[in-house]
Amino acid sequence: MSQTVQPLQERLNTALFGNPLPQVDDLPDLDALGITPAQLFDWVDTQLTSRVLDLHSRELQAAGESFYTIGSAGHEGNTAIAAAFRHNDMAFLHYRSGAFFIQRLKQVHGSTPIYDMLLSFAASKDDPISAGRHKVLGSKAAFVPPQTSTIGSHLPKAVGMAHSIGLAKRLNHDGEVPHDAAVLCSFGDASANHSTSQGAINTACWTAYQSMPLPLVFVCEDNGIGISTATPHGWIEQSFSRRPGLNYVSCDGRNLLSVYAAAKEAERIARKRRQPVFLHMKCVRLYGHAGSDAEMTYLSKDQIAHNEANDPLRTSLALLEAYGIATRAQMQDYLNALFTRVRAVGREAIYRDKLKDSREVMASIAPQRSEQPIPPPLSGEQRQQLFAHEKHNIGKPQTLNKLLNWALHDLFAQYPHAIMMGEDIGKKGGVYGVTSRLVNQFGPNRIMNTLLDEQSILGMAIGAAHNGFLPMPEIQFLAYVHNAEDQIRGEAATLSFFSSGQYTNPMVIRVAGLAYQRGFGGHFHNDNSFAVFRDLPGVVVACPSNGASAARMLREAVRLADEQKRVVIFLEPIALYNQKDLYEAGDNGWMFDYPDPHERIGLGEVSVHESNTKSASGKADLCIVSYGNGYYLSRQAQKELADNGVKSRVVDLNWLHPLPMESLLMAISDCPNILIVDECRETGSVSEELWTRLQEAGVQARLGRLCADDSFIPLAKAAYHVLPAKDGIVRAAQALIWGQDSPDADTIAGLRANSSKGGTLKPGAKIGSKGQAGEKS
Repeated sequence: MSQTVQPLQERLNTALFGNPLPQVDDLPDLDALGITPAQLFDWVDTQLTSRVLDLHSRELQAAGESFYTIGSAGHEGNTAIAAAFRHNDMAFLHYRSGAFFIQRLKQVHGSTPIYDMLLSFAASKDDPISAGRHKVLGSKAAFVPPQTSTIGSHLPKAVGMAHSIGLAKRLNHDGEVPHDAAVLCSFGDASANHSTSQGAINTACWTAYQSMPLPLVFVCEDNGIGISTATPHGWIEQSFSRRPGLNYVSCDGRNLLSVYAAAKEAERIARKRRQPVFLHMKCVRLYGHAGSDAEMTYLSKDQIAHNEANDPLRTSLALLEAYGIATRAQMQDYLNALFTRVRAVGREAIYRDKLKDSREVMASIAPQRSEQPIPPPLSGEQRQQLFAHEKHNIGKPQTLNKLLNWALHDLFAQYPHAIMMGEDIGKKGGVYGVTSRLVNQFGPNRIMNTLLDEQSILGMAIGAAHNGFLPMPEIQFLAYVHNAEDQIRGEAATLSFFSSGQYTNPMVIRVAGLAYQRGFGGHFHNDNSFAVFRDLPGVVVACPSNGASAARMLREAVRLADEQKRVVIFLEPIALYNQKDLYEAGDNGWMFDYPDPHERIGLGEVSVHESNTKSASGKADLCIVSYGNGYYLSRQAQKELADNGVKSRVVDLNWLHPLPMESLLMAISDCPNILIVDECRETGSVSEELWTRLQEAGVQARLGRLCADDSFIPLAKAAYHVLPAKDGIVRAAQALIWGQDSPDADTIAGLRANSSKGGTLKPGAKIGSKGQAGEKS
């Protein structure tokens, strides 16, 4: 039936009361189920409220006042699932779990479910969870983190949250939920096929198979169709009923009593036995996928009629009548009064204020929080014991990986709620030894080896952060994160935004990456593309170039996560982990002393190295701006330039997102020539943004850019054909200083990468005060 043929209220009245209600046989005893007649009526009220809200949202959309019409019609049986669990059992909800959400809110004193939902539909900034940023099902008081139109991306963090509950008990950590809490996660049958869902469920099985506690209930709301694609009959049951470590429970979503009985069994298994459950709720989908979806284009009239005949509200009304709780006539009057009430609240909701400007929209991306005292590092005998295994190395300069390892030891002692998860980080100490002996010092509950699945590693971190931990997941290689990047983009990065800063998942994600690594080949171990991180609002990207900077920056990264609740990507240059020398073999020029544990490089601070060369003006002739391997190579080039009488300054950016522009502009302010050396690709690299930002700032300097080519990283020595090298930096600097506007073919060829030369030079222009190209110098 089309909405234009029959008003929505009349449609529903006809569907519910225009035909005989279904016959309910073998009525169970309510007392035996632990249900009172008042409770059953309350659940039916929730179901009706959810349906009326769905329909009123479509009425408001027709008037241009509502902006979300993916409803819960046909799924209202999940009301009984909410009733079976506590309000502080954290729930990650599917967008068709509206009835669950309303029933959960009823468990929270002072809540206003109808008003809250309508504020969300109307994108009002009075919406108590997202403040008008999106229609989400979420509430801090009801322990429901907000989700948008997720397709399985919330399952990994539900697994992580469930795992963190047992972890909190073992570590005596006061988390956000009680130690006997359970976790719920709802999704559709179509979403169950997504690789993210499959990976999360596999991780749950992998965990439970090893007898590790995981009090989690996967709620699959199976309506048999994903938008227009049918789920094969029996597929969900056959796929999940025989998984090792996973308890399977099914119910008829049309019948509240069937759902409640199954939900209580799932709750018992999860809460008492601390095992994962797959709760399979079979239901129907009514009114199409969303308001814009014309289901008659892919479903026959008979299929639509069959679904409407199996409307769960019809069975619920039949139950009320069969138990003598309410008659059909009473319930029809109740439904009409409910429409009146919802519309009255809707009239109020649509006139509430909307977000008025970009400042209000962006306020929750990374809200500034008050500074907190940093936990003091260990000292005296305790610290000597912490580093007893390094007593022969303490006080001596060390490589990047060693100083990172020492910083991690200090930080894990300082922050008892810090935990780490990743592949091979335990006894092996990581592929490059960065996590060496951490498990010996802090135990396997804090340094956790995981299965080989980056989505699950990041999901575990996000879920643990929900429970008050400070996760530091490790991604073994940058190239491995790309199959899981939506856990950062769609889940971790957006949580504060969609919850008005009420929910956060602070963490420091350590990623070994970038190129120049010798011995390992190909782009899976040498990846110079991290652009995916740089366009994520609120996410911080750090990239140290040496051990001393790395230790100081890691401390700042942890402070940002713990105090400011930020998501920080800590990108570690693989090729520099074990680098000892700077200019020649044996000079140990890239080994550094371990900085005092109190020292940090603050977010937005650059580091500067000035050559000792004298110049006629007394100022630097050239400023090279770089990071990571590029900074290391630029330091080598700086020495060769000095030997040729060029006084230069090399700036290490340290922070790649957001760029440290204020500090950078101060560092380059008196330089007539600026060369950006970027080890990443010419397209989509930091250098593009830097060039633009320097022009916008009106920098009075001649600019040049040397980047890697737009290529994947090949095997062995071929890699150096497409990457910047020391000689290429020297030549690019000389070309920039000499004002060589259009290098000839031989010069360009000389700047291209080979075994000793590399990169692509972009000839510079003097930038005028308004950022426009001026005369060539």
